[in-house]
Amino acid sequence: MAENAQRTVSLQRVGERRYVATNARGGELPFGQGDDGDFTPVELLLTAIAGCSAIDIDLITSRRAEPEKFEMVTTANKIRDEQGNRLEDIEVSIRIRFPDGEEGDAAREVLPDAVAKSHDRLCTVSRTVEIGTPIAMRLD
Repeated sequence: MAENAQRTVSLQRVGERRYVATNARGGELPFGQGDDGDFTPVELLLTAIAGCSAIDIDLITSRRAEPEKFEMVTTANKIRDEQGNRLEDIEVSIRIRFPDGEEGDAAREVLPDAVAKSHDRLCTVSRTVEIGTPIAMRLD
């Protein structure tokens, strides 16, 4: 059964090509065009892809052992073609290391399955991108 729980983020312009996104809980995230240290929208998308899977993988594996290293790097090629600007060849590199011993062995054992479950079913962000959900733009 599909969960029907709407998510909302609002965006305000705070300067020339600078914006702040605010979620329903009051959290704020500045971003912009990339002229400074702020993230660009494309970088936020790459972050969301890795972050969504990171949470899934961490929830599953850290029940068995706390990782000694947990890093995910997302890369993509930005292209422009007859379909417009878009990303191709999105790849998430996962670098996780668990301690030696029985608990670390248990975490290492479930890691491949955790990665597969996140990719194939759990991660809302990557599932949305891969399925190709349409986006409606409405001018109020």
